[in-house]
Amino acid sequence: MQTAPAHQSDKSRIARSFADVGSVVMAIEPSYPVFCLRPRVLEAAARRFMTLFPGTVLYAVKCNPHPMVLDVLYRAGIRHFDTASLPEIAQVHEAYPRGHAYFMHPVKGRAVIKNAYTVYGIRHYVVDHASELDKVLEETGGENLVIIVRLHTPPVEAALYHLAAKFGAQPDQAVELLRAAQARGCDTGLAFHVGSQCRDPSVYRKALALCGEVIARAGADPVCLDVGGGFPVTYANMEVPPLEDYMDEIRAGLKEIALKPTVEVFAEPGRVLVAEACSLLVQVQLRKDDQLYINDGIYGSLSEMAQVDLRMPARLIRLGGGASETARAFVLNGPTCDSLDVLPGTFELPEDVREGDWIEIGQVGAYSYALATRFNGFYPETFVEVDDAPPAQTA
Repeated sequence: MQTAPAHQSDKSRIARSFADVGSVVMAIEPSYPVFCLRPRVLEAAARRFMTLFPGTVLYAVKCNPHPMVLDVLYRAGIRHFDTASLPEIAQVHEAYPRGHAYFMHPVKGRAVIKNAYTVYGIRHYVVDHASELDKVLEETGGENLVIIVRLHTPPVEAALYHLAAKFGAQPDQAVELLRAAQARGCDTGLAFHVGSQCRDPSVYRKALALCGEVIARAGADPVCLDVGGGFPVTYANMEVPPLEDYMDEIRAGLKEIALKPTVEVFAEPGRVLVAEACSLLVQVQLRKDDQLYINDGIYGSLSEMAQVDLRMPARLIRLGGGASETARAFVLNGPTCDSLDVLPGTFELPEDVREGDWIEIGQVGAYSYALATRFNGFYPETFVEVDDAPPAQTA
């Protein structure tokens, strides 16, 4: 007997913790997608990053804002959060009285700025334009502010997304913004973002060198410097350098620009913390030869696969076992009526996969739940905790 989706009336009867994904299937036989969160994996990733990074770690809430994810990160020791909107700020403020949110979006509505300042006590604001600086000062009154200037960095070929296309002040503009903020009595800082899933550690050092030049030209005395996010994860089709290489470049870059020891250094990791810690359990609803139709797709949890070429590991889950040991390549089709709702590439699964089987897709902790739409009424929202190992990568 199948259990209703989590958003229906019997949500409270669904257990939240299981020994493994097979136990999830046996207990609730879900006909809807289920996110399987591995707290130990997430906690280990967070603690490793905090140990390696020479500064304060701000989790990028946008990457995966689910309360269960944030709770695990908080238990692991994350107390600082990169937020981009009033709802994200409110979520952090209401759940974690000892947490600290930073408003890291360079463009903000006036009412949002005012509420962030007066209701939630936010004091750190990113800007990349003189008009935005004026807006923040006018809506807050300019008392006890830290204005962080977002610096434009050149495009990085080794990054999945270039995140300076929309945002970032050119060096000359950044110099003027730092001077203007200081003249208005604000503490200041600098920030940059080299791009998501950056596979070249050296670009952090280069960006820090640019920060050093801007600080020197502005005659600034910053209280913080934010190296952004972009720390990558290894996927089946994408090898990345070890995290230690990134930290070595950051440490070297910080040493070269010789900041005062009182300057706080921030980082905004997202993907590197949560990607491995969450998998997605989907069900096969129909098979047409080598075409499988599943109950999630590019309009739901798997939208990033349609935007960039990321290959996730997958494994078959069948009640009672007995699946074929011979594998075959299958195309996975999403549940919506749009013919574009097809995952790129193929997935190696037992050749006898059939309607009613489940497939666990790994490495979907980042930009999955956060990017899901409600197109056609399909919306993945059920989270459970599991304690087994995630699906293994294959080349």
